[in-house]
Amino acid sequence: MSKVVFSNITKRFPGAAGTTAVDKLNLTIEEGTLVTLLGPSGCGKTTTLRMLAGFETPSDGSITIGGRDVTNVPVNARNVGMVFQSYALFPHMTVRENVEYGVRLLSLPKAEMKERVDTMLETMALAQYADRSPSRLSGGQQQRVALARAVVTQPKVLLFDEPLSNLDAQLRERMRDELRAIQLRLGITSLYVTHDQSEAMAISDRVVVMRNGVIEQDDSPLNVYSRPGTGFVAEFMGKANILHGKVEAVDEATVRVRIASTVAFTLARGNRAFKVGQEVRCVVRPEHIRVDAEGTMEAKVRRVVFQGAYVEYLTDLEGQECVFLDTDYYKSGVAEVGQPLKLSIDSRPVWILPENEAAALGKAA
Repeated sequence: MSKVVFSNITKRFPGAAGTTAVDKLNLTIEEGTLVTLLGPSGCGKTTTLRMLAGFETPSDGSITIGGRDVTNVPVNARNVGMVFQSYALFPHMTVRENVEYGVRLLSLPKAEMKERVDTMLETMALAQYADRSPSRLSGGQQQRVALARAVVTQPKVLLFDEPLSNLDAQLRERMRDELRAIQLRLGITSLYVTHDQSEAMAISDRVVVMRNGVIEQDDSPLNVYSRPGTGFVAEFMGKANILHGKVEAVDEATVRVRIASTVAFTLARGNRAFKVGQEVRCVVRPEHIRVDAEGTMEAKVRRVVFQGAYVEYLTDLEGQECVFLDTDYYKSGVAEVGQPLKLSIDSRPVWILPENEAAALGKAA
């Protein structure tokens, strides 16, 4: 079993400021799943990963792997593999020697060591490069060598510290898919750290969004994007319009919210509680707004950005900024700054958050 559990983990760094990098974090990573820690620089995600690896010791709380308390266990006794941002390959060793390095420390019989390494090189499509030095490989190939070296020891947990940040955009996307496919095939419990939202959503079973050392939301990629728990999560997970409004009506099944004189939504209430007159924020993704000659929403264009596949408009909706994407611009042309546009919003994916986020979260903002 390789289930990972963080229990009330706090990490304080000494100094005059008394920095708390991680504050009372509780997180469970189920066996065989890949969980991504996502957030801006300084949110505590890398510190959390380093505590699981053993490079940092928690100030409070405990960490278990497969039921075993590893809070104070040295790095080399945790059976944890790690793939670094910089690859950390040995330049004086061949690809095979780099992969062999990890298993040499296990004192395995030579035959078993060779079989493990050969199998891993085949798995990572590196067998034909076994005798090359890392400097003669592409960035993607070097990343596979780093992954092979981490996995060949058969670790209980695999850690990824922003492993794709040094690759160009096209290669990063391809390697992202490869990493996920390999993780699924091997079934290794994994913790992945990144600041890239699209990367997190593409590879994760769960996404954990962090800010200021605490978890803002821990959920599926779909829910983190479409049902953000806070305004911070909504805006961090891609572009989002946070439109302020007021509740006009509530019944057992629906809630009606007005965000402008000509724009109101009637949405399923679910198990959320709202009151008439309550101020709220509506999370509206740009892709759910479209130009519509019959639309009741009128906004004035403030900025036009051509992106090839679509045109991004920043508009003014009665004093509120509203961004939307027009993929059909080739039909009606591109609007100009200052031009009014008739728009409509698909209300089905609109998500409502209380205006007073601190009260909703039960903690200080």
